[in-house]
Amino acid sequence: MSSKKSDPSDQTGKTGYKLLALIASFVGAMAARKTLSFAWKAVSGKEPPANPEHPAVTWPEAVSWAVVSGATVGLARLAAQKKVAASWHRSTGSLPPGLEETAA
Repeated sequence: MSSKKSDPSDQTGKTGYKLLALIASFVGAMAARKTLSFAWKAVSGKEPPANPEHPAVTWPEAVSWAVVSGATVGLARLAAQKKVAASWHRSTGSLPPGLEETAA
């Protein structure tokens, strides 16, 4: 039975990529939240609901905020992670760790 030993530099690269993707996701999500709050205020004339569960927040407003903010933040995180993956691929010539196994 052969044992496959992992290369320490491979583990470092994997950790580095995951850290970059995490930071990019966080920054993307924060930028999306700020932009979305500004847009919500411009369109509705009110602040976005701080807590959609609060009884003073109407159902339509709570659902609208949940759908719009969830989709916007999710797309921003995806865009940030794809940018990091593309940069990784450009600079190293290989796919980021963990993406080799997945097919497009």
